[in-house]
Amino acid sequence: MTKNFKMVAKTLYGLEELLAQELRQLGASNIEIGTRNVSFEGDTGFMYKVNLCCRTAIKVLKPITAFNIFTEEDLYKKIYAIPWEHYMEADGSLAVDSTVYSEKFTHSQYISLKTKDAIVDRFRDKEGERPDVDLDHPTLRINVHIDRNICTVSLDSSGASLHKRGYKVENTLAPINEVLAAGIIMLTGWSGQCDFMDPMCGSGTIATEAAMIACNIPPNLNRDEFGFETWPDFDVDLYEVIENAALKKIKDFHFKIYASDKDAFALRKAKANIKSANLSEFIEVKEQDFFESKKETERSMFIVFNPPYDERLSLDDIEAFYGSIGNTLKRGYPGTQAWMITSNMEALKRVGLRPSRRIKLYNGKLESKLVRYDMYEGSKKAKKN
Repeated sequence: MTKNFKMVAKTLYGLEELLAQELRQLGASNIEIGTRNVSFEGDTGFMYKVNLCCRTAIKVLKPITAFNIFTEEDLYKKIYAIPWEHYMEADGSLAVDSTVYSEKFTHSQYISLKTKDAIVDRFRDKEGERPDVDLDHPTLRINVHIDRNICTVSLDSSGASLHKRGYKVENTLAPINEVLAAGIIMLTGWSGQCDFMDPMCGSGTIATEAAMIACNIPPNLNRDEFGFETWPDFDVDLYEVIENAALKKIKDFHFKIYASDKDAFALRKAKANIKSANLSEFIEVKEQDFFESKKETERSMFIVFNPPYDERLSLDDIEAFYGSIGNTLKRGYPGTQAWMITSNMEALKRVGLRPSRRIKLYNGKLESKLVRYDMYEGSKKAKKN
């Protein structure tokens, strides 16, 4: 039986509680919530499971050592002393990512370079050959985290960021990150209990993540590779057991997901991505201007969307656009719970509806709000009575 060890899963700001909840449900122990990360314990099979099944994790790191450093020479010597030959072959390749929160060490790229030099020098001194650097598909991806004088060195079990699910074959101009899309849906409380709609769907990310949540499909099932697959101790049989167990938990979904947009070019991309994810039977895609639409069913519905912020996608009159969002929801969508994320706080005021919830998130580097509007059948007063 393999021993449990500590791991750290990185996430986006505001999704830490969701990630801890996911880890708990998967069976993690000793869960501790940090800022943009959650630490936990599990064995090798659990590490595989988290990478495959966690919707809100961006990276899953396996710390191998931590030490104090006070100079660049300290860093070099202590990285050099790590037995890297246990983790990769001399003819392999490596990539180093660094994050730095320190007054003494301020340049993350320099820390990455110094780390790489120490590893390469150790291999050259001990084995007469050295690994290459490969930033895209390395044999081993290493993470160096410096907090003041404490340096933690971890192996990156994920490889490329876990938001790269593997289903996206087409992108629009301002696509939403897949981890953020999944996190937003989970924050709304929707898990497949009614119809779902994204009326400004772009490349279809929100609708695709919603379908995977409703059917309990592992979010990273379509990925080509994880970082741990090139590790010397990768157990392919164990991974297949984990994957098969996750596949057995996929369930059917008895409502409908609607993805619409007025941009025919974006819709072609959405259809391609949804088809790539094998989810076409669950998602109805149609060309439609939200402002000329109305709810076409008596059933209750969640609306979740990411309208333009006037940042990457610009609009002639952003405030009038947001005013139309409010008018359309009031006029055409009774009996719905509507959620939207935006970084444009001035435009948000023009929606003309009072949000019942506001949650702070970041979309990339933009501080944003996820807001909820409850659109009642009839008047709000009648609903309360």
